[in-house]
Amino acid sequence: MTQYLEFEKPLAEIEGKAEELRALARQNEDMDVADEAAALDGKADVLLQDLYKNLTPWRKCQVARHPDRPHCNEYIDTLFTEYTPLAGDRNFADDHAVMGGLARFGDQPVMVIGHEKGSDTKSRIARNFGMARPEGYRKAIRLMDMAHRFNLPVITLVDTPGAYPGKGAEERGQSEAIARSTEKCLQIGVPMVSVVIGEGGSGGAVAFATTNRIAMLEHSVYSVISPEGCASILWKDSEKMREAAEALRLTAQDLKQLGVIDRIIPEAVGGAHRAKEATIASVGKAISGMLADLSSKDAKALIADRRAKFIGLGQSGLAA
Repeated sequence: MTQYLEFEKPLAEIEGKAEELRALARQNEDMDVADEAAALDGKADVLLQDLYKNLTPWRKCQVARHPDRPHCNEYIDTLFTEYTPLAGDRNFADDHAVMGGLARFGDQPVMVIGHEKGSDTKSRIARNFGMARPEGYRKAIRLMDMAHRFNLPVITLVDTPGAYPGKGAEERGQSEAIARSTEKCLQIGVPMVSVVIGEGGSGGAVAFATTNRIAMLEHSVYSVISPEGCASILWKDSEKMREAAEALRLTAQDLKQLGVIDRIIPEAVGGAHRAKEATIASVGKAISGMLADLSSKDAKALIADRRAKFIGLGQSGLAA
């Protein structure tokens, strides 16, 4: 059953009426509603096109958070073979908000790491809604070290509201773990590519996305803070999240223009959740293209490329 977002309510009404007609026809074989249902379907298609033609930044946030968007585990199951999950940070615990391990992407052995939000109430609680604790970032560091040691490209899939802000996480060194994960991204001499598949929230995303090449799905977002958090700080009113979303420049289109990301991956009209298989295939093509861009570079060149990319962002920002 489709879950509709707030701004999709008119669409929900039309599609609901079409489904009601079909349900009546199933109960009464003599009832012919094909023309009426088809007309409603056509009206719904036009409305869907109109709704998604020029999404505001806040509406893009809503789409990026849609619970039915493809999640990290779905990308791994579809795009990778021989996936062998690796668990634990060898220090405290295994963080289920972060999944990662050895796999093959096509015929190439790789290390894949990503945030997993979960797909139902039970799994979302187990995965902490994709908000990693320090042990999650330390697990990622361990896997990146292993990839460096065995000369394996690293692919990261980013989808998190941000790092978990709980008391225990802070006591175990949340900020230090995020900083060291970001540092490790800049140190390892293997190709690193990242895709923001939903939310790219704060340092929790940067710790996985400080890579040679970064792509974003068309309706994903990537920002230093959530619009609600920004509104609470600047205006003392979280209801001003629409204004905050505009100011944060968090859409894929804004970030491509600013040079923060390298490519935008198109989504189906209505968002990735309406065409999961096509979206996952598009992400796979983007990953393949980004890895191909880096295939000729040696370890020193890869590290230099990564450092220059992020130092350059600061310089362009100052110039602007």
